[in-house]
Amino acid sequence: MFPVIFVLLVLQLPPFVYNFTNEACLSRRGTSVRRDGDVVIGGFFSLYYVMYYTAVLDLQPGKDVFTVQRMPNTYQNFLAFIFAIEEINNNPHLLPNISLGYEVQNFLYSHWKMLETSLILITGHSEIPNYTCIRESKSVAVLTGTSWATSAHIGPLLELYKFPQVTFGSFDPMLRDSGHFPSLYQVAPKDTSLATGMVSLLLHFRWTWVGLAITEGQKGLQFLLGVRAEMDRNKVCVAFVKMISTPLVSYVSYIHDYDILATEKSPVNVIVLYYDNEGLNDISYVIERHLVTWRVWVTNSQWQAEMTGKSFILDSFHGILIFSNHHEEISGFKNFVEEANPSKYPEDTYLVTYWYNNFHCSFSESDCTLKNCAPNISLAWLPVNRFDMALSDRSYNIYNAVYAVAHALHEMLLQQGQMPPTGQRGEKVFSPWQLHPFLTNIQVSTPAGDQLNLNNKKKRDAKYDILNFWNFPEGLRFKIKVGAFSSHAPPGQQLCLFEDLIEWATAISESPQSVCSDSCRPGFRKTPQEGKPACCFDCTPCSENEIANDTDMETCVKCPSHQYANTQRTHCLQKTVTFLAYEDPLGKVLAGSALSLTVLTAAVLGLFVKHRDTPIVKANNRGLSYTLLGALTFCFLCSLLFIGRPNTATCILQQTTFGVGFTVAVSTVLAKTLTVVLAFKVTAPGRRVRQLLVSGAPNSIIPICCLLQITLCGIWMGTNPPFIDTDAQSEHGHIIIVCNKGSLAAFHCVLGYLGSLALGSFTVAFLARNLPDAFNEAKFLTFSTVVFCSVWLTFLPVYHSTKGKLMVAMEVFSILASSAGLLGCIFVPKCYVILLRPERNSLPKFRDKTHSGRKKS
Repeated sequence: MFPVIFVLLVLQLPPFVYNFTNEACLSRRGTSVRRDGDVVIGGFFSLYYVMYYTAVLDLQPGKDVFTVQRMPNTYQNFLAFIFAIEEINNNPHLLPNISLGYEVQNFLYSHWKMLETSLILITGHSEIPNYTCIRESKSVAVLTGTSWATSAHIGPLLELYKFPQVTFGSFDPMLRDSGHFPSLYQVAPKDTSLATGMVSLLLHFRWTWVGLAITEGQKGLQFLLGVRAEMDRNKVCVAFVKMISTPLVSYVSYIHDYDILATEKSPVNVIVLYYDNEGLNDISYVIERHLVTWRVWVTNSQWQAEMTGKSFILDSFHGILIFSNHHEEISGFKNFVEEANPSKYPEDTYLVTYWYNNFHCSFSESDCTLKNCAPNISLAWLPVNRFDMALSDRSYNIYNAVYAVAHALHEMLLQQGQMPPTGQRGEKVFSPWQLHPFLTNIQVSTPAGDQLNLNNKKKRDAKYDILNFWNFPEGLRFKIKVGAFSSHAPPGQQLCLFEDLIEWATAISESPQSVCSDSCRPGFRKTPQEGKPACCFDCTPCSENEIANDTDMETCVKCPSHQYANTQRTHCLQKTVTFLAYEDPLGKVLAGSALSLTVLTAAVLGLFVKHRDTPIVKANNRGLSYTLLGALTFCFLCSLLFIGRPNTATCILQQTTFGVGFTVAVSTVLAKTLTVVLAFKVTAPGRRVRQLLVSGAPNSIIPICCLLQITLCGIWMGTNPPFIDTDAQSEHGHIIIVCNKGSLAAFHCVLGYLGSLALGSFTVAFLARNLPDAFNEAKFLTFSTVVFCSVWLTFLPVYHSTKGKLMVAMEVFSILASSAGLLGCIFVPKCYVILLRPERNSLPKFRDKTHSGRKKS
């Protein structure tokens, strides 16, 4: 059963290269690499995975081992370490007359293996801890990766000896800020602006619905907190968060199937992948296995395309955007890599096995040396998925870390005045703790041009190159720089991006969208969906006279009173000033009607003057008829004051002329009605009624009524007169200039007074309707007052229900209609007799008709 389980576990490691035939040679050669020197710098690099056959079922360490090579790009870290040491040894100005050596221990992610590796480096012995018996010269510093779990295990042990630990992984503020590791120094620049840079990229492409896939651990948790805060601040929503565990074990545990995509139903096309390659590379493996070719990935520099390829052409990570720490190229490093081979570094077990696996060499059975290899072969010949010649962030940090230790040693030697040899063979022996003040205060430039600074408080945020990973067809594996991000740049210039260079995922031809809800176009506002993040919303049209002139507006903006919203509700337009003008169709009709009725009234007046001595004119008090016709002419003409652009004078004249003119007309109708009644009440000479009629008492009603109306108008004009006002609500897109009545109470008092006069006239005329009808206008007066009252009773509710120009037009129409009613009902029958039936306009006819009327009565 155990062999089956073991084989299955091994087969689940596609990124690794393993071979059973070279196991004996690997065991004989060992897994550490060492070269002597006056001073030795140690390095913990993860170059192998060592699998213990017994460890799958029994966690106790055993001697049955099976060595599995780690991902190819990790070997570049080791080469950068060797290159930096050799470059320093060849530099006559740095550590002259002192040779640097190195001791590299394979660093396994296992609790007891971490401690064992540290003890070997410190003590120089593989079995007896805390005792040196093999060599006299110890390492003065060790280079390690950055992992909270790693430091938690080896940190306390190194701290007992005050042993300097220089890390080359990504910056972790918790390692030094916690105070647990005062002997730890970090070479990498701060990564505090990584979250800001990634969110800036999301905002640039308007990706507001984003998933997060983050490796578990202290750095992953810090990044999660930082990126969520930055996303919340910029209104980018998190669709889901997947924490991916990367267990630190000394055996190959069962790789869980972290399907971070299949269970997500939300339309997430962009996922931020925070990667910490201190652990197993199972995240990339799971994503690659599912062949997710339609999503865009945004990741940090720790991500590495280290798989050998699972599909023929497609790759899930084609088009991935990588935030890589900006660094310069190291002069001479590529030539060094091209020249590295097992004959030049025979002690390098990893290079030997790498040559064996990639160049089809074989092992000699006698001494485990390589044979049957092709001549003049080089690592540069290998495809990118086997070995990447491009310098990685970690390799660059290792290069700088070696220089940091070398400069610290150099400064220490200068201050100590070149200490004499103390070893048996003349080697210089240094206590590791002596380096601390020099490492803390070091500020020098490397050959690549970088400023070395190991003081966390003085470190600056990293500048990032944004790389685009091209891997179509699978195996191409190009990293193209498409942009940069620097938190030191002015706001608005921190992100620089060349979109034309970006190759998107295989199924995407243009910049993809990743939103929970489509953007609300101008004219609409966002309405949050209940129970969902802020990025999920509905689009609601703006209300009347409100606009939204940009996409995704939270609220609509109300247009000012002098402006109005266009049909699309995207802009406020200037309202045009308007009024009831003579040029308007309605104004033309009303003005034409007023002038026509004025001419008609004048014609009737002329007709009456011409036939002033005829019975029909004399019988109905021609003086009152002339007064009424003149008042009606005045009423028709006063309606013209309501048409045209209003001003203060016309606003005042509108109401005063209207009130006084109609008072004269209605009071004249009342006088005529009383005259008719009194005329038929005269039965004997000398009666008081006859005296009233002869004296013209009914005519005095006109000035009395007018005086009362003028008094009302005077009070109105003196307290709250009419004034010019604007109406911006009645007509869409227009500001109407109107005359405000000022005091509505005074206006209604004027109308009420006119109504009372009309009602009195109607009452008197109604009582006189059955009098003899020869030239008797009592019935006509009754009809005229009915028309007058009907018009103005209808006017009041309609007037208050209309606004703007219609309200003005309604008032003009009421003036014309009521005046025309008086004119038509009273004077049209008389004109008919004068013009068409002149035979009836004679005294004999009048007497005959009067006599016949009395007989009937």
